Amino acid sequence: MIDAAIVGLGRWGKGIVEAAQGKSQRLRFMRGVCKEPELVRDFAEMHGFELSTEFSDAVADPRVQAVFLATPHSLHVDQIAAVAAAGKPVWCEKPLALTRAEAERAVAAVTKAKVVFGLGNNKRCFASMRELKRIVAAGTIGDVLHIEGHFSNEHSTRVKGGWRDDPRESPGGGMTGGGLHILDAFVNLAGPIAVVDARLFSPKPPPDPRDVAAALVQFESGATGLFATVRAAPMYWRVHVFGTKGSVESRDETTLTVARIGEKPETLTFPQVDSLAVLIEAFAESVETGKPFPVATSDMLDVVAAFEAIIRSMAEGRPVAVRR
Repeated sequence: MIDAAIVGLGRWGKGIVEAAQGKSQRLRFMRGVCKEPELVRDFAEMHGFELSTEFSDAVADPRVQAVFLATPHSLHVDQIAAVAAAGKPVWCEKPLALTRAEAERAVAAVTKAKVVFGLGNNKRCFASMRELKRIVAAGTIGDVLHIEGHFSNEHSTRVKGGWRDDPRESPGGGMTGGGLHILDAFVNLAGPIAVVDARLFSPKPPPDPRDVAAALVQFESGATGLFATVRAAPMYWRVHVFGTKGSVESRDETTLTVARIGEKPETLTFPQVDSLAVLIEAFAESVETGKPFPVATSDMLDVVAAFEAIIRSMAEGRPVAVRR
């Protein structure tokens, strides 16, 4: 059993604990770090782990065998480097960083230390998305020509303050929260992105924002993509891949429609899974066995590079090449 520490116990940090504690056969949280421990003391007691206020103390604790980061994005890279320097596996919530240069620094740190590195791209672990990836990789729909995606949720109407309302931590409106998941899906399915052309429409700023982020992308393969995220809109997920032999579409966590040219579309339904728990278990398995983590570091860098280009495109109102 891997004894882990969780740094940051806001909404998502708590979600990480709840996905694993008492459920995982490989990992448990024995320590938590929060700058305001009085706000989470009951939560820590309920889940059976001790609290402290200092990140460095958790990293130095010899009992801690892995560290999870659910902290502001601006802290990620230095914290990853510190955990890696201590020789401990590290999980970081997305986004890894806001620029490729910073993301490269994080990846270099874990690579040098030879420690397992996990990133919280849990939407890859939707049952529908895992099957969609398998179908695309198998060539069932032929060569990928185009991808469309959309992810919106209503968190911005219920989660006030924090990083979502700070443009330094959350540039591009809903891109940093919801849009990054679609961007990750695109890279996972069609590879690196070469050029982006993005726009941000924001008729009402935070708190309780109303904004739309949309982007047209061209992949290095020549395929195209189109996606959007509407912050504060009701929950909606869609990823649709079009190929030379057909198409495949994920409409939610469990539903997938496969359409082959000349055949009637087939809709498949899969059992619901806790996508975050699936990814945490994969991280723990990587720590225990050395099996590669499902998200390659090359994908992590490609997603951040495309994100950085999207934010620049929004600011400059023109297409921007993705830095490689």
